Amino acid sequence: MTYWLISNSKAGDGKRGRDFWLAALARAGICDPECVDFSNLGWAKQIQPGDVLLVAGGDGSVNTGARLCLDNQATLAVLPSGTANDFARNLNLPEQPDPLCALIAEGKTQKVDVAEYGQNLFLNVAHIGLGTLPVREAEPTEKKLFGRFSYGLQLLRKLNARRGFKAEIRCGEGYASGRWLSIAIACGAFFGGGNEIPEAAANDGLLNVIAVKPRSIPQLLLAFLQVRFNRRVPKSTRTLVRLRGQTSTIHTSRHKTVTADGDEAGTTPLTVNCRPGCLSVIGQTIIRTGRSADGNN
Repeated sequence: MTYWLISNSKAGDGKRGRDFWLAALARAGICDPECVDFSNLGWAKQIQPGDVLLVAGGDGSVNTGARLCLDNQATLAVLPSGTANDFARNLNLPEQPDPLCALIAEGKTQKVDVAEYGQNLFLNVAHIGLGTLPVREAEPTEKKLFGRFSYGLQLLRKLNARRGFKAEIRCGEGYASGRWLSIAIACGAFFGGGNEIPEAAANDGLLNVIAVKPRSIPQLLLAFLQVRFNRRVPKSTRTLVRLRGQTSTIHTSRHKTVTADGDEAGTTPLTVNCRPGCLSVIGQTIIRTGRSADGNN
């Protein structure tokens, strides 16, 4: 078995780069992993089944690592170093580097789902509408200064200018149509730097679609707070619609930009399929958030 380390020096505030993680890995007994570069993936052909791919970066970097692991039947180990690190939250990974690297050395693995669209995939969430703006417009300097809160800053700046877009949403047996401010299709249980999707897990075999209707800022804030503190999303309200299923299709009246795991990912129409339990990752457990609609855990 070989340990491979890829590090994104531009992720987060830049403090958790390659040298930072090499030192922590060495303290855990993982010495001299193969250090490789994101810019040229020619080395990926050398990955063997059972190898461990260590990814130091944000969710976009982890996305790349997941594709390589699926292609080569390797195991993904996340070294959270980005702005949001939402996929790492699903795995309940230790925040400090030494316990995390000790967990990697132990080698305990979990199986998680992957969302596929076309030839690509995402682990956390794909956005259409307002939710794409933090990816498309957030400045690198702003992300370094404000971290995950830079996403919220971008949304607040643009909220008043958005009237929404027309779309039809299908997910599982559910259907919704109308004008929407934002549509999110989630594979995991977290997005936007720690916001929870209630009653969700990265290994439940389901996609969660949460669509937000154009409403006033007070109405949107109220809906957000209700979900945040009640830890559940009603099936449908005047502001939110939630659908669940293994497959989801979004058709918009005009082509809309799609972002996935923090990167631009094309335009609508969008069809997403959940591949249950196909990715092996280092982790002690998978977090399941919130509670069911009837209030049970």
